[in-house]
Amino acid sequence: MNRALDALTGALGLAVASPLLAASAIAIKLEDGGPVFFRQTRVGRHGQDFELLKLRTMVVDAEKKGAGYAVDAGDSRITRVGELPQLWNVVRGEMSLIGPRPTLRYQVETYTARQRKRLDVRPGLTGWAQVHGRATLPWAERIELDVWYVEHRSPRLDLKILLRTPLALFGGTYRGAEGGWRPDGNGG
Repeated sequence: MNRALDALTGALGLAVASPLLAASAIAIKLEDGGPVFFRQTRVGRHGQDFELLKLRTMVVDAEKKGAGYAVDAGDSRITRVGELPQLWNVVRGEMSLIGPRPTLRYQVETYTARQRKRLDVRPGLTGWAQVHGRATLPWAERIELDVWYVEHRSPRLDLKILLRTPLALFGGTYRGAEGGWRPDGNGG
C-alpha cells in the first residue's frame, strides 16, 4: 500500500511540477552552462546503492571545492536555482516520500549495528530527523532520530512528518563546516 501511494504521489508530483522543472532546468543551464542534472550514488534500503537524480543546485564539481560534501550557510558553491525533490527516485521505487534521507556509502560504513537499522526502509524525501532540525543536529542525533522512526513508523507518524515538512524546509539546513557530519562519524 505504501509503495503504491509513493508511486502515485511521485508520478502526480512530477506531472504537476513539470513546468517548474522545465523552467528550473533552463535557469540552471543559463546560470553557469553546466549540466542540468546532478547524479550521485546513495545508499538505499537494505544497503543497496542507487543513483540519486536531482536538479543541480551547486556549481560543477562542488564536492571537490570548499567544504567538500558538507554545505555551509551562504556557501558560494550553491547556485541560485533551488532544489526540487527526487520524485523520479520515488516513482522508480528507490525512495519513498517519508524515510531517512539517503546517505553516501562512506557515511554508511561508519554506522554501528543499531544505526544500520535506518537502512531497513526506503530512504525518503523527508523524514523524522528533517522535521526535528535537519543538519542543525549533530550527525549521531540525526541517525538516532531516523532509527527511532524506523522502529515506530506508522501512517499517522508519516502524516505528522508530512505536515511538519514545510516548516522544516524554511527553518535552515546548515551546520558549519561539517554540515552536521564528520568523517569520524560523531557529527558536529
